[in-house]
Amino acid sequence: MKFFAEMFSIAPSNNDHQPALRCAVGIFVPLITLLLLGRLDLAIFASFGAFTGIYGRNEPHGTRFVLQLRAGLLMLLVMFLAALAARAGNAWGLDQAAATWLLVLATTLVAGGCSVAISLLRLRPAGSLFHIFAFAAIASIPNQPPVPEAMLVAVLTTALSLVIGFSARVLPRYRTPWAWPAPIRRAEGEKRTAWLEGLGYLVAAGMAGSLATLAGTWLGFGHNYWAMVAAVVPLVGHSTRHRIRRGIQRIIGTVLGLALLAVILLLNLAPWQIVLVIALCQFGAELFIARQYVLAQVVVTPLALISTLLVVPASPTILLRDRIIETVIGAAVGVAVVLAPALWRRLRV
Repeated sequence: MKFFAEMFSIAPSNNDHQPALRCAVGIFVPLITLLLLGRLDLAIFASFGAFTGIYGRNEPHGTRFVLQLRAGLLMLLVMFLAALAARAGNAWGLDQAAATWLLVLATTLVAGGCSVAISLLRLRPAGSLFHIFAFAAIASIPNQPPVPEAMLVAVLTTALSLVIGFSARVLPRYRTPWAWPAPIRRAEGEKRTAWLEGLGYLVAAGMAGSLATLAGTWLGFGHNYWAMVAAVVPLVGHSTRHRIRRGIQRIIGTVLGLALLAVILLLNLAPWQIVLVIALCQFGAELFIARQYVLAQVVVTPLALISTLLVVPASPTILLRDRIIETVIGAAVGVAVVLAPALWRRLRV
């Protein structure tokens, strides 16, 4: 009972409205600009470029700028590789099945590699969840925009997030000392830990992507990368108990989020209203992500799916079905990966 009570408890606020507002503005401005320009085909690159704003949320301005710069450059690299990966299938003459498995393999490598990079760069939030999502979502778009245009939008959005990150310095009461963070000095064993964590992400993402692809082939559903994203959620945490709780919270929050998404879709909103909803969901996600993971997932779910619908229109019913199935597959794999080392140690004993 204590385990489930902890699952639905909410931590005290730590000025979470401030980073939430920064992230909401960071995604709203680029999307509304693209809408006015009639280029919503580039919206997904703006959305992931805006993820730069989630790093260094409570750090002093100088430290935040450096952390966000590192995070932004890594995300730009991931988006560029995703744009190239989207064209690899046609360039190599692969059929649909082979291209799907190639995407699973590439996303798995991104999961492990970015996890190691995030650890070594000491970025928070930890893990490669956002990079898995960005890479697979972009690489899955059937009609790719020109790479120079896509990357220009991504770079400009990232730059905007950096500016927003230190914009509070114009107000004296919010101004913090502009001090660069100390050079990274890694403790003994830190690299080894980073590589072991990367291996966990590699295994979880690869297993979830493979199972989701096989199940999708047999049962007729897609979006296998949602399972890969869900699989790495339980890998972030300071204890096995905490990690299992995150996996269960992911499933509960997704189910509730799908109900919210159904209500939003029934409203048949205009494009500018959809952009506003995305900004509000981004605000809610950052408001609760460090305090109550279920509540954060309730708004993250429509945020992710509505962003997808802006670029690749699809049947809402199919999206709702795929999301819940993929999330259950991924979360189950993630929890299994978390429990495997402890079970192995017990078996050895």
